Amino acid sequence: MKIVENVLLNSKFGLHTNDTGTLLKNGLPYKGVGVNFFNGFSRVLADPADSSYVSGFEELKRYGVPFIRFMAGGYWPSDNRLYLEDKAAYYERMDAFVAAAERLEIGLLPSLFWYHANVPDLMGEPRSCWGVPGSRTLAFLEQYTTEMVQRYAGSPAIWGWEFGNEYNLEQDLPNAEHCRPPIVPLMGTAETRSAEDDLGSDMLHTAYRLFAETVRKHDPHRIVISGSSIPRATAWHQLREGIFADDTEAQFQAMLAWDSPDPFDVLSAHYYLSESERFGEQRATDKLLRLMQETARQTGKPLFIGEFGVPDTLTDGTVDPARARALIEEMTEALRRADVPLSALWVYDYKYQPDTTVTGTNERAYQLELLQRWNAEYKLAGYQP
Repeated sequence: MKIVENVLLNSKFGLHTNDTGTLLKNGLPYKGVGVNFFNGFSRVLADPADSSYVSGFEELKRYGVPFIRFMAGGYWPSDNRLYLEDKAAYYERMDAFVAAAERLEIGLLPSLFWYHANVPDLMGEPRSCWGVPGSRTLAFLEQYTTEMVQRYAGSPAIWGWEFGNEYNLEQDLPNAEHCRPPIVPLMGTAETRSAEDDLGSDMLHTAYRLFAETVRKHDPHRIVISGSSIPRATAWHQLREGIFADDTEAQFQAMLAWDSPDPFDVLSAHYYLSESERFGEQRATDKLLRLMQETARQTGKPLFIGEFGVPDTLTDGTVDPARARALIEEMTEALRRADVPLSALWVYDYKYQPDTTVTGTNERAYQLELLQRWNAEYKLAGYQP
């Protein structure tokens, strides 16, 4: 894979936005729904003989799925051993992954730093070093981001760049001492945790800015995403008062914008039905999506629901595939009513979540069929394929 030092200003690969916050592809308005192929790359990172992502791309292509969101690296520090010891071999595997996506015309949204404790543990520092200029953690962030963007900015398969996964759920916790990352030395984690592992949103904003600014040095157009989930129901009070207390609608909107700060140009949230009980209401799905879309318009940033889905094991603990099917259909209809321009189903071909994983041959294949119809409707409506 050829390293691209600069992207021509008129080469707008992937997704980008305009001055009004409209999501664009090839310069025209875009709407689409993809999937999370979470471990599509990490499986070949663990085993060079595992090229099953190719058959995955082929199946997704048959269902008209236009893009995937995926973990662009390892989850545990030990998973990054190849990168540290043989960078050429690491990028050989990433090159093949990106090339397969190019060949099959599958868009890629790589999430570069998926797990919030991975890089600090890898660098032998506490998590708070996400917010410390000059730390080894931020140096690694800048190095890996620069390498990835320079290497793949010329690939039409790359649709955007994401920082990580749901870091905002770790920030400003009043009970942070009970919520520190697990200690698993076998997987390369730190052997102890302390208050220095507790995260404040100010620390994350330092990392966010460095990531987005580094991307923009080498890719002036593609969307840049925080990877934040929907804010906790108490996020504003956690930040402002250090307590768990229910936020108002206005406070919810403020935190949604806070979790995707400039220079990110997309509003990021993950949405599950377990999050629909807000503002003293049960099943507030439509209200939450409306508030998110209002915030998107106010900030001039299109909304990306980076994860949505319904497991067969429901929130009350019962296993009910039929009810789960009705709920996923209800959720997708709500996303359509809200006119969310970009969203991604959780999760494609992930055997470690057996009551959630979707493939073309298992009992949840109907979800791929649902996405196929949805994307076909977008295409008929004139949006970019």
